[in-house]
Amino acid sequence: MTFRKAIGKLHLWLGLASGLIVLIVSLSGAVFVFQDEIRDLTQPWRKVAVEARPMLPPSVLQATAAQAKPGFTASWTTYNGPDRSTAVYLSKGEEVYYAFLNPYSGQLLKVQNLRSDFFTIVQYLHMYLLLPPAIGKWVVDIAVITFVVMLISGIVLWWPRNKAARKQRFSVKWDASPKRRTYDLHNVLGFYASTLALVLALTGLCISYEWLMEGMGTLANGGRSIAAENAEPKVDTLLTARPGRPVVDIAYAHLRQQSPRAEMLLIGPTADAAAPVWCTAYAKSLHYYHRDEYRFHPLTGQLLMAQLHDSKSNGKKLSDMNYDLHTGLILGLGGKVIAFVVSLTAASLPVTGFLVWRGRHKHRKPHQRPALASA
Repeated sequence: MTFRKAIGKLHLWLGLASGLIVLIVSLSGAVFVFQDEIRDLTQPWRKVAVEARPMLPPSVLQATAAQAKPGFTASWTTYNGPDRSTAVYLSKGEEVYYAFLNPYSGQLLKVQNLRSDFFTIVQYLHMYLLLPPAIGKWVVDIAVITFVVMLISGIVLWWPRNKAARKQRFSVKWDASPKRRTYDLHNVLGFYASTLALVLALTGLCISYEWLMEGMGTLANGGRSIAAENAEPKVDTLLTARPGRPVVDIAYAHLRQQSPRAEMLLIGPTADAAAPVWCTAYAKSLHYYHRDEYRFHPLTGQLLMAQLHDSKSNGKKLSDMNYDLHTGLILGLGGKVIAFVVSLTAASLPVTGFLVWRGRHKHRKPHQRPALASA
């Protein structure tokens, strides 16, 4: 068997094994790309009028949210922007809700059940196929790794052998037979989408595997590891002096002072006395790349770490950029359109690939057995 034929066999069987999962993951990813735009059109509680007064501190908003769902714990609090409602995460066992409040008045606008939210379901379909996360994660990750191998092997198979073949590799022959059109669609669209599809696949794997993200960061740093930048500060559990106000309010005030231009703030929970309070200030609302990160003592409110965007290494900035690259956010609305088109193209490849394989075998005549000699 020649090298090209071996690659073809590998491409075929990996495609048949992972095609359905790649189709589901790609389609759900395409739907999820525009989740913020669709939510803004269909969920009026996400927007508020800008007021000329300070926003309320998180402790006040958390108390109001907790009153709406007695018995639930209020934790993560996200100030989404000056013209957006603040979201407080509520949980009790397996039940999870978001309480949306007006950050200026404290008015409760909506309590949303995340388990029945459409885009939360789409996200879990994309990440876990709606299976238990421990199982679904591995199924999806193996399929995505297989997809990466298929993209590379597909380029090998697509690569023209001579000048005449090169002219036929970049366009679909629309006036050809349906069988030939399907073949061209699989090859041509696969070629054009391969680079960006690789970016989407690899950034998705970086979300799943921290070691891969650290490896990418180390590569961007020219061999210098980003592990030290990702290290979390230790909490001195012997410090127990309570401040005069809630720790979340201390953290919130610090973020407002030290990152005054940040549009979106994330304030973490303080329930674990041995873990630092995670807080992040994002430069632009609903964008996650440009961010300042802070850690606070959960009991005293003491600042344990401050990592500003401008002080980060190139590798750490690449790590911060990963989600925005994965969703196309890094280029704004245009980037989302590109991610959407590439995701749809990726979803089409298992379909056209299967049709090409089926077309080759459907019309293949079975081997005739030799006639038995008469007695």
